[in-house]
Order: sequence, then structure tokens, then C-alpha cells
Amino acid sequence: MKRRLKFAFIIILLVNISMLQAQKKPNIIVFMVDDMGWQDTSYPFDSALSAYNKIYSTPNMQKLAKMGVAFTNAYSTPVCTPSRVSLLTGMNVLQHQVTNWTSPFKDAPTGQKDKQFAEPKWNHNGLSPVPGIPHTAYATPISQILKDNGYFTIHAGKAHWASSGTPGSNPYSLGFIVNIAGTSTGRPASFLGKENFGRNTADYHGVENMQEYFGKDIYLTEALTLEALKALDYPVKNKLPFFLNLGHYALHDPLMADNRYYEKYLAQGLSKNEAKYASMIEGMDKSLGDILAYLEKHAIIDNTHIIFISDNGGLSLTPPRDGEPHTHNAPLRSGKGSIYEGGIRVPLIIKGTKGNVKGKRIDTPVIIEDIFPTILDMSKVRYSALPQKIDGRSAMGYLDGKTKNDTDSRPLFFHTPNKWTQNDGDGFNYKSAVRKGFFKLIYNWRQDSYELYHLIDDIGEKNNLIAVKEVQSIATELKEILHTRIKSSSSPVPSKTVEK
Repeated sequence: MKRRLKFAFIIILLVNISMLQAQKKPNIIVFMVDDMGWQDTSYPFDSALSAYNKIYSTPNMQKLAKMGVAFTNAYSTPVCTPSRVSLLTGMNVLQHQVTNWTSPFKDAPTGQKDKQFAEPKWNHNGLSPVPGIPHTAYATPISQILKDNGYFTIHAGKAHWASSGTPGSNPYSLGFIVNIAGTSTGRPASFLGKENFGRNTADYHGVENMQEYFGKDIYLTEALTLEALKALDYPVKNKLPFFLNLGHYALHDPLMADNRYYEKYLAQGLSKNEAKYASMIEGMDKSLGDILAYLEKHAIIDNTHIIFISDNGGLSLTPPRDGEPHTHNAPLRSGKGSIYEGGIRVPLIIKGTKGNVKGKRIDTPVIIEDIFPTILDMSKVRYSALPQKIDGRSAMGYLDGKTKNDTDSRPLFFHTPNKWTQNDGDGFNYKSAVRKGFFKLIYNWRQDSYELYHLIDDIGEKNNLIAVKEVQSIATELKEILHTRIKSSSSPVPSKTVEK
């Protein structure tokens, strides 16, 4: 009997020690917004408050910025899936070669047909956690690494990492213990609970596993937040470190009014579609506020990292936006799908834990693949056996104050060898780019031509310097850097169609 009591005591002691150790690990939340532009916030990422900053209401983003670090030169890729794959794997688009959004259907490349170029040979089935799946990028995702190291991992909302019928389309295969509504689709059929989020139609974009809210007067952003918070109750109650990947479908089209805020923006004189867009932004910000309130209520906010980011620049096509096309991210040029700044520069705020830097702005250029090593540093997890090479660089030094805020000379790469839209538009289709320091070089595959911009003096990319004599050495250097990296990565490039 004494031996059994002693054994039971040892077990209880070990469990308590394990729980105490777990409490020391920080919690990590990635709060990703879909199609949110650099200007879609009342918090200014530019040096001064803009006209757009005065329209939108995001008080919780402002609160988060005071609690952490805002990165004013942060980048994603021009469209969603490549960014999401980069975040989970730490790979740049040139390495993972998921260069366009992935179809919900396996083996269905999403590029538009073109007279000049054929569809390049890219990883159109997306990310895979296992090798040997055709047309996928094989990598171990950050979610699996954290799960393997004691984290309770939760995905909620948009996933869109891979095509259905492949392992990467299922969050459970990527190391998530809980999955809320994450599938191979990239947008919702409806944001409205009264419309069952589109599940009562033949549209395959209907949001899955949200039946509890069918028929109710609730917006999808709110419903996903409620479900994410429910999922957090278990690790919080059991003092387990958690990783929450909250991927909102907002602000993706279809533009649908969040009626909690819609009339407010109509009263301000916005058109119907712009009022819808603004209401979706405020609903997203309310979700962030609910997350912060939950952390404060449970007294874990000082031990929780939060990474707020968008997967690409804001939508600037009309329709569905109102007004002049490609102007909705001004002073940045163009928008989602474009290699110009409006398509790739995004809001990024990172809140650290107790003792980390607060209320600081960082101008050093960073990119979405930096999130992977940043999370590794946050968790203090060391993982040596990875199938992928990590292109990203940790931003943790900015949170602990050890890394200097400067322009930096690290080249950042962008690559879209696909045809995203039917018309080339403003920076769409068949473009590659590199930013190094103040300068950004763009290569147009269709015309075999270059553009060069000095982003500090010309944030709107209006003054092409490629023919300016004084910067020819810089142009030559960037051309060499860009094409050498594309070639060394064996990344897909546009190939000319064969006339039949």
C-alpha cells in the first residue's frame, strides 16, 4: 500500500513539474488577415496619418502597436497561398515554388491562359508535410514542430495551404490538434450565419464545420473568434503552452456588410462597397480586441506573443471595390496580385512577452518567411532535422532590443511567373522583383524589361530610374542578384507557348 501511495505521489509530482515547466513556455498567436492593405487601418504604418487611416477604425491594432513593435517595411507575396506556405515553412517563394494560389481541386493549376506564355511548372498542389506528393513543396511546418515540443496547436479560419486530396490541405496533417473551418478553399461563399456561410449552396467555398451558427445573425469573423476562444480554454485551463493560428477570411471578397458597423460608414459618406469593406475591417479589429481581452482575463497576456500580419496587399480591383482601380492603397502603387508595393507591403505588428520592447517602430525591411524562425526563437525550440532550407531571418532581436533598426542590405525576393488575372493590369502577371536597401528592381518577363525605384524617395513607384546613369551600378548589381537567385533555386519561370 505504501509503495502504491509513493508511486502515486511520484506521478502527481511529475505531472505538476511538467505543468510548471509548460507554464514557462510562452504562448504564440498568429493573427492573419486576408487581403488587408498597408493602409487599411487607423494605425499609420507610413510616417504620417493618411486619408485612409482616417476612414478606418482599428483601435485594437493601435493598442497592439503600443504593446509591441510595428514593422513599417514588412512584406508578404502578391497573393495568398505563397505567403501562407512561406509563413509555415520559413521558405521564400523562390524555394517552395508555390507561386500562385492553389485550387481547391488537386492537379488544377490556377493560372489564366495566355497567348505568349504557357503555365509554368510550379507547385500547384501546394505544401506537403510528406515527401513524394507530385507538384508540392515538401517541408516540416512550424505547427508540427511546436506540437512535437509540447504545444497545444489550434488552427481557426482560412487555411488554403494546398489542394484537396493532398496531405497539406488538412490542418491535422500539418500538426494542428484542433482545426476550425480550415480547408483547401481560399474564400467563403458567404460571411453570414443567416446564409449558413454558404454551405446551403452548391458553392464549394461554403465554410465547413460551423453548423452551430447556421441561421443565426452572426458574421463569420465573430463566429471564428468565438470558436477559437473556446479552443483556447483547454490549454489555458491545463496550463499548456498553445499556438493559435487564427486566419480570418475577412477581408477577402465577396464584400459583405458586417451590420454591426456598416451604417456607421454609410453615414460618413462612403459608397456601399467601401462601407462594406470598412465594416469588415472593424469587425476584424473587434476580433483582435476579443483575443486581447481573453488573454488579459486569464492573466496570460504577459506570456503570450502575438504576430499580426496580412497575407498580401489590399484589393484594388474595381469591381468589387468602388472608385478608381489600383488606388486603394495609396500612396502605395496598385494592390493585391501586383509586384508593386500595394500588392506586397503589409501591416505587421509583433507583441512580445514581459520585458520585450513596447511601442517601437522598425523600418528595417522584413518578409513573411521571417515569421518561422521568429516563432522558433519565441518558443526557444531548436529543431535541426528539417527537409527545407530556412530562408527567413528571426525578428526576435527587435523585440528584445538587441537588433539595430536600420535599412539593412539583405535582398528580399518576390516571384510571380504566373498569370493571376486576365489583364496584366498594374504590376500583375509575369513579374519578379528584389528589394535591397532603399532600392527595388522589377523584372517584367513579358517585355524583358526592368524598373528600378528608390523606395524612400518614391514610395509610390512613379519614377523609374532604370535609365539613370548615376544608378547603373546598383541596377546591374540587383539584376545579377535576382537572376542568380532564380536560377540557383531552379524556380519556375514563364515559358513561351508553342504555336500549333
